[in-house]
Amino acid sequence: VQLVESGGGSVQAGGSLRLSCVRSGYIDERDCVGWFRQRAGEEREGVAASYTSGGVTYYADSVKGRFTISQDNAKNTVFLQMNSLKPEDTGMYYCAAGGPGSCGLGSLFFHAWGQGTQVTVS
Repeated sequence: VQLVESGGGSVQAGGSLRLSCVRSGYIDERDCVGWFRQRAGEEREGVAASYTSGGVTYYADSVKGRFTISQDNAKNTVFLQMNSLKPEDTGMYYCAAGGPGSCGLGSLFFHAWGQGTQVTVS
């Protein structure tokens, strides 16, 4: 599986961005997909995750109610809609894909990663 993110950029606090991640390769509807971020000087953390088929979603407490993970499976694309952005949301955002059957915000659920897209909130 290959993952290519886009949609990062600079935005003022309170603004919105939508990140996109195009997946290629074999995809199972039971696969887990997610978004991670890494802030300067910190470890990478999971912010949102879901099964490819949809349904159950997982969000970090810090983004609940502001971020939404969604998918367009016809286009093999995963989105992260980010609203009410805060300066502390600044970081590199990575798309991740995992195998079937289990999903969550931990990195152990994922085996493929994109190159990342930078989000800066001022």
